[in-house]
Amino acid sequence: MSQHTKTDVSDPATEGLAVYQVGGSVRDELLGLPVSDRDYVVVGADPETMKARGFRSVGQDFPVFLHPKTHEEYALARTERKKGHGYRGFEFETGRAVTLEQDLARRDLTINAMAIDADGQLIDPYNGRLDLAQGILRHVSDAFREDPVRVLRLARFATRFDQFSVADSTVALCQEMQASGELSYLVPERVWQEMAKALMHQQPSRFVSVLFDIGALQAIWPELHAATQTPAFDQALRALDLAGHDPQASLAVRFALLCLALPAASIASSCDHFRVPNEPRYWAGWASQHLVALPGVAGRTPKQVLALIQSFDGLRQPQRLSRVHALARAYFGTAPDGASQALQVIEQDIDLVACSLQAIQSIDPTPWVAQGLSGQEMAQAMETARVACIARCQSQGQS
Repeated sequence: MSQHTKTDVSDPATEGLAVYQVGGSVRDELLGLPVSDRDYVVVGADPETMKARGFRSVGQDFPVFLHPKTHEEYALARTERKKGHGYRGFEFETGRAVTLEQDLARRDLTINAMAIDADGQLIDPYNGRLDLAQGILRHVSDAFREDPVRVLRLARFATRFDQFSVADSTVALCQEMQASGELSYLVPERVWQEMAKALMHQQPSRFVSVLFDIGALQAIWPELHAATQTPAFDQALRALDLAGHDPQASLAVRFALLCLALPAASIASSCDHFRVPNEPRYWAGWASQHLVALPGVAGRTPKQVLALIQSFDGLRQPQRLSRVHALARAYFGTAPDGASQALQVIEQDIDLVACSLQAIQSIDPTPWVAQGLSGQEMAQAMETARVACIARCQSQGQS
């Protein structure tokens, strides 16, 4: 391993402790990927030792501490024992006798169960480096079945590392978890957290396809599972992957595209179930109602264009047009034979809306105020002026 991965033995906070870098940062360093955060495990220590060295305790379920200077996370080595259902159904042991190998054994995937010691040497008791080289996502042990969140993490890692395959034994284990009913104990908010991370990768549809392949989608999102055999599902996933390569496609845009696989009523109920935040919830609803009818708006009446602008509150929030644009690029870019033509129409539509919004924002109501207009009369005057602005933009586009 490279020199920068070594633990700083001159650090008084960690000097004399058995400290190991663990988890995702080890995996990413081996892959040559940038690492922003590093996590550490301390073996043979207790909470009192950590606090005496200036570490600040932040763990709720088990002892995790922040370094007094770097604020990186240091967790005491631990084992865990299943005592109930779901990912909270565990009790932990963090005694001084817990070994590094025991701590690594409780992790989800072999590629996440490696460590680096103070000398920069790799510790790999579960062959994570080999699985990393071969592009395989494999569970560390049968303890994987005890935490349903690990199924979500598996799908998320399959999305991030989209060239990796899932080991057959891991697929079988996930299917057993589904059959046992363990996945029904997933907390909806945690499903959303993992989904939100997965959707921001370059091939976000793989999160859904992996959950489907391992038999977990029906338990986690039954409404989406019911749509898997529909044309809307296929187009939604193709659009989602196009958005995966669009830096302007936010989480809200990507979630909205995925929800286009669902009936409108299922979108609302799914957002309620997963406690989806306001922004992605809004755009999922908007896309379901308005996106399919977007093409050709440039050729419609000025009042119809105004109605479209008002549908996404563009008069008050013109920046929302960028969300509409990103949705349209992805959704209509999936046309099998006419994507180029469809996108050309969409660009004309977006240009018209952008021109209209810019013109509308320049409207000065001062003369109407001076005339004493208010209430309904003022609203009518503003609408007439807005329609006129749109008409001028349409004329400019045709010239």
